[in-house]
Amino acid sequence: MASTSSNPTVGRDASSKLKSMKLLEVLNALEEEGPSHRREEIFIAPPDNASGDFTDEDSGDEDGQRGSHVPGSVLHASVVPEDSGTEKEDDDLQPPPAMKRQKAVVEPQRVWIKRDIQPSFRSWTPSDPHIEDLKSQELSPVGLFELFFDEGTINFIVNETNRYAWQKNVNLGLTAQELKCVLGILILSGYISYPRRRMFWETSPDSHHHLVADAIRRDRFELIFSYLHFADNNELDESDRFAKVRPLIVRMNCNFQKHAPLEEFYSFGESMCEYFGHRGSKQLPAGKPMRLGYKIWCGTTSRGYLVWFEPSQGTLFTKSDRGLDLGGSMVVKFVDALQERGCLPYHIFFDKVFTSVKLMSILRKKGVKATGTVREYRTERCPLKDPKELKKMKRGSFDYKVDESEEIIVCRWHDSSVVNICSNAVGIEPVELTSHHSGIAKTRTQVHQPSLVKLYQEKVGGVSRMDQNIAKYKVKIRGMKWYSSFIGYVIDAALNNAWQLHRICSHDAQVDLLAFRRYVACVYLESNADMSSQGRRSRRLETESRFDMIGHWIVHQDKRTRCALCHSQTNTRCEKCQKGVHAKCFREYHIR
Repeated sequence: MASTSSNPTVGRDASSKLKSMKLLEVLNALEEEGPSHRREEIFIAPPDNASGDFTDEDSGDEDGQRGSHVPGSVLHASVVPEDSGTEKEDDDLQPPPAMKRQKAVVEPQRVWIKRDIQPSFRSWTPSDPHIEDLKSQELSPVGLFELFFDEGTINFIVNETNRYAWQKNVNLGLTAQELKCVLGILILSGYISYPRRRMFWETSPDSHHHLVADAIRRDRFELIFSYLHFADNNELDESDRFAKVRPLIVRMNCNFQKHAPLEEFYSFGESMCEYFGHRGSKQLPAGKPMRLGYKIWCGTTSRGYLVWFEPSQGTLFTKSDRGLDLGGSMVVKFVDALQERGCLPYHIFFDKVFTSVKLMSILRKKGVKATGTVREYRTERCPLKDPKELKKMKRGSFDYKVDESEEIIVCRWHDSSVVNICSNAVGIEPVELTSHHSGIAKTRTQVHQPSLVKLYQEKVGGVSRMDQNIAKYKVKIRGMKWYSSFIGYVIDAALNNAWQLHRICSHDAQVDLLAFRRYVACVYLESNADMSSQGRRSRRLETESRFDMIGHWIVHQDKRTRCALCHSQTNTRCEKCQKGVHAKCFREYHIR
């Protein structure tokens, strides 16, 4: 199953035909259009037989390449149209496509009046004792990453992988130490990538990577990676297309929410986990900027910490509730997850894909603030000035009305284009002046900006910030399973969250995202290296990054060992070097 977001061939006019269209037909139509600089996005879900053994080897092994082939199971899947919100602004002012008549509950018509909103929410006062506790622990980057990939999660993956290998009559014998080596290589591939992943182990001087080669043997890595598994195939929910990774999703969501910063402002939106299928006879249309992948519903903080996520399975497999569309239902699920930490006056920001007056009403009853851009046909006939009339007025002009019974405001504001914004918590006042660029005059002009517009622009970008962080150094190694790219996405999201916590907890010794990833990768590969042979042990000493002055942290250890410098007993060690070192010897030990 798939859905397209910016394809005129499968746009609103053809929505009635899309139910019977296949992905192959959509790709053919895109190919016939000829060259285009417009980016196309096609959202897909796992194959129809995603819960079967066949899909364990579905997409081919890319060896880190950007594959251009799509497997037949995906090519012949049905295309499901979804309102993804990437149409032109003019389309926002058009009514939705005509639907078959259905019996609907008649709701009372809203009374809109011209005044500012008068919200009755509590003010935000909660403190965050969990973050204060993390600050006191002074966790290293590895310690922060292991808040999410904790011991329970590692052991769970080890057990499920060994179970799956046993079901295939293979005695894998995977250990937690080896799994951490595999994770370290996947993390390292985000900033060091080769056309073929086996080049990490080649003896050629232009490609050999000592850190990887000394950590785990090539064939052992390939064997473990090919059997990596996250669920028991005998107990899969056939109605869930993501059943094979559902236990991992549940664990990650639990850990993400457990350690999330307690903040007032959150952002909700769509993210994409790119899919790189390599099998099948059909290539993606050449010359077109196209992304093919899984849609992920994401709720983040305003800084980009991922609090909650859920892969989209389309409207055929996810039932909406409360009279909302699919996007609105996902927002409500995110709010329910937030309120597990307490029914606090959170403020959620989202775009026109999700916003409706009905959603604002539901969130208001839950005690949650919300603000978002909205399409005109979702404003429930709010009588605002016509967009064409507003465009003739000077920039910064606006009109607004409030639902008298539920205190929901809809504002239409003229900037470079006409924008509709809806909120149940923020009003017009105070109106401030802001500097905007004028394309005609090629100067910056002062325009009036209502309060809800200003706050929306400041707080809505959390999902985009997370996407930006993930895209910088995302895992490049992918395997033959259809969900291998999704696993890389989860690892990248966990690293992003760990780095966000590092920025909050370590004001004096902050490192950037690249240095943070490098530290985690190096520690995992050096600390969990295969020391079974003398040759590997000697090479291990040569590659030890004792003097690189990057990411060395002193941590407490339960068992006393000898200090690597003065050789007396100590209960502290360097986490990266995995050597016992006194605090007084720490600096001298790491300087040549």
